[in-house]
Amino acid sequence: MSVETEDKPKTIFLVEDNKADIRLIQEALKNSAVPHEVVTVRDGVDAMAFLRQEGEYADAPRPDLILLDLNLPRKDGREVLAEIKNDPLLKRIPVVVLTTSKNEDDIFHSYDLHVNCYITKSRNLSQLFQIVKGIEDFWLSTVTLPSE
Repeated sequence: MSVETEDKPKTIFLVEDNKADIRLIQEALKNSAVPHEVVTVRDGVDAMAFLRQEGEYADAPRPDLILLDLNLPRKDGREVLAEIKNDPLLKRIPVVVLTTSKNEDDIFHSYDLHVNCYITKSRNLSQLFQIVKGIEDFWLSTVTLPSE
């Protein structure tokens, strides 16, 4: 097992079905001081295929961070989170639930499934940018992430 070098661009895996939210999150990350790429899929089935490098995602990079919406088509974020955290090859990838849901059941259930943090998206553009900047600062600059 090796420690990841700081020079390697980070891969942020955004699982989000809303095109406007995808665009806003990508825009918020545009001025990041941390070299990165954002890879996006729009449903839970594609998310798991990407993470397991199946089919069209056979060459997919291992993400350094997953930003996961809860309300997704085909397989919702709760199911995706459960599968990630029950898979020995994926469970160490930090998962940030980034959702509009303020439902306490969603919050408790996400932490029961070992989410790394739960953040409610703001509809205020300035606040959303601040949230994404906070995620970037903490997860890409402050913490030490496992290489595998």
